Amino acid sequence: MQKTFANKVIAFNKYLQFNDKLPHGFKVLNPFIENPETMQVMQAFYTKFYNDNLQRKFIIGINPSRHGAGVTGVPFTDTKHLAADCGITMQSAYTHEVSAVFMYDMINSFGGVVNFYQSFYINSPFPLAIVRQAKNGQWLNANYYDDKKLFAAVKNFMIQALQQHISLGLATDEVFILGKKNATFITAINDECKLFKKLTVLEHPRYIQQYQSKNKQWYIEKYIKTLGKNW
Repeated sequence: MQKTFANKVIAFNKYLQFNDKLPHGFKVLNPFIENPETMQVMQAFYTKFYNDNLQRKFIIGINPSRHGAGVTGVPFTDTKHLAADCGITMQSAYTHEVSAVFMYDMINSFGGVVNFYQSFYINSPFPLAIVRQAKNGQWLNANYYDDKKLFAAVKNFMIQALQQHISLGLATDEVFILGKKNATFITAINDECKLFKKLTVLEHPRYIQQYQSKNKQWYIEKYIKTLGKNW
């Protein structure tokens, strides 16, 4: 029996582990191990929207935030949008994530979750949340590129993860990268590993929400024009 796109993503997440050593002050959060309900809602999401064998375009984020996919297991999706837009309720957590606000406003303008997820798959080159310890002891979101030693520690894992994402059934003629700094690192990896033919860069949802909120509708239209031009 042929595995569906959903089956492949669920299996990828189920066995997702990072065991390498990180520089002092950084750690990885794996919600699939730390919260049993994350595995349940992730499976419900992919079964609902990816239970087919369609080829999809790949949208690449940075790495999950601890309030988004770091809780739900679904990229750019906090528990609020998981329930309101995807119809999947998470009982053990309630989170609000800035990037998810822009992403779901864009998805709804695109034509809704069913239309969007039939065409696109979103994930990250480092598909687990990374946090760093602040001077006051508090743990904060971190990006894989925030520290040279951190990037060196995760680079091989990122390359392997990107190759595994592609093997799910993703188109490689064009990939969409969220965030200009993210694109710099993905471009370098792509030059080395020849994963994608064309890299198209879009501003990151967090940047838009935090610094360009007055121009949000313009960015939504830019996303739709860029993502939708081939569909």
